[in-house]
Amino acid sequence: MQEFAIIWDWLAFAIRWVHVITAMAWIGSSFYFIALDLGLRKSDDLPKGAHGEEWQVHGGGFYHVRKYLVAPEEMPAHLTWFKWESYSTWLSGAALLMVMYWAGAEIYLIDQSKADLSVFQAILISAGSLALGWVIYDFLCKSKLGDSPTVLMVLLFVLLVVMAWGYDQIFTGRASLLHLGAFTATIMTANVFFIIMPNQRIVVADLVAGRVPDAKYGKIAKLRSTHNNYLTLPVIFLMLSTHYPLAFASEYNWLICALVFLMGVTIRHYFNTRHAGSGNPTWTWLVTALLFLCIMWLSTAPMVKPLEESDALSEKQQIFAAVEEFDHVQEIVVGRCSMCHAREPVYEGIRYAPNHVFLESRADITAQAKAIYLHSGVTHAMPPANVTWMEQDERDAIVKWFRTAMDEMPLRLAVR
Repeated sequence: MQEFAIIWDWLAFAIRWVHVITAMAWIGSSFYFIALDLGLRKSDDLPKGAHGEEWQVHGGGFYHVRKYLVAPEEMPAHLTWFKWESYSTWLSGAALLMVMYWAGAEIYLIDQSKADLSVFQAILISAGSLALGWVIYDFLCKSKLGDSPTVLMVLLFVLLVVMAWGYDQIFTGRASLLHLGAFTATIMTANVFFIIMPNQRIVVADLVAGRVPDAKYGKIAKLRSTHNNYLTLPVIFLMLSTHYPLAFASEYNWLICALVFLMGVTIRHYFNTRHAGSGNPTWTWLVTALLFLCIMWLSTAPMVKPLEESDALSEKQQIFAAVEEFDHVQEIVVGRCSMCHAREPVYEGIRYAPNHVFLESRADITAQAKAIYLHSGVTHAMPPANVTWMEQDERDAIVKWFRTAMDEMPLRLAVR
């Protein structure tokens, strides 16, 4: 069991790698088709049913693309579908959520100062909220509000802000922003899986059967695709925010999220307008800059007050604390790490504990045992540049302590 932490960390790394790769593919294709759609031009020689065309040059060749608002008169012999980019991004993201936040719920998900939740309750809220978000959003889109795109977008914005605030009342700051990103990404992927792809299949089936497809299916899919376009950039911000305490640990992190969604609109409005050849709305960059300055100002508000030092240990923490070498390891960590990883850091230039991780007490150290082992024992990642001169024998002591504890650890606790 002693190397389980290394295997688990590499598993998380592999899933994260896949998630980033698939997200790049999805975002790239999404932005490309939005730009293509907005850049279509009319011409006299367009075939029947074609809405517009565009010539493009890339990689030493020319491409001639035409769009049919409903469908061509006959089914093409070869048809490329764009769906797995979305599905694989969501599936890999869900796997990462499980590995990092569900398996590590006691550290990364649950904040006892906000809500006294069991691991099962926290996971249930985590999963249930993602599903509930899609149900509410889909209901709004299918209601009469679907005929008023602007009103619908405003309501979607309100829903996202409410969820940002709600998550912050329950989970840790890091988990709150991560879940808001997952909440939004779930809506985006569900749009593809439940709306866009089924509608396209109906059109294809009509073509194969010799029927004239109904234009309403394309209109509905276009609305959902537009929503995805404006939500993409905020989702990227929310996923990256988990690495920056100034974003997730601020008292006003939910308000920061609201401004980020507005930034997503202003940035995409600029590019969408340019792609459509409808002007050059440079004012959007001024608005974006002002919104970002507001975010920076909000981040300077007091950080969410961390839990006071406590001697209360979970069953897993008790095993780490019971190892004979623990007292020595605690001295090492406090001496080499706590000047930065403290509730009130004393290291010059450090205002808040990096990643909001504290290493001052027995409870702090046992809660972060795996991270200490991986970052300061197995590797020399911490302290950064070894600024506090951690010796090799101290790193060896950390490794011995962790591995001894893992040898005594039941599997049900090791995976958490």
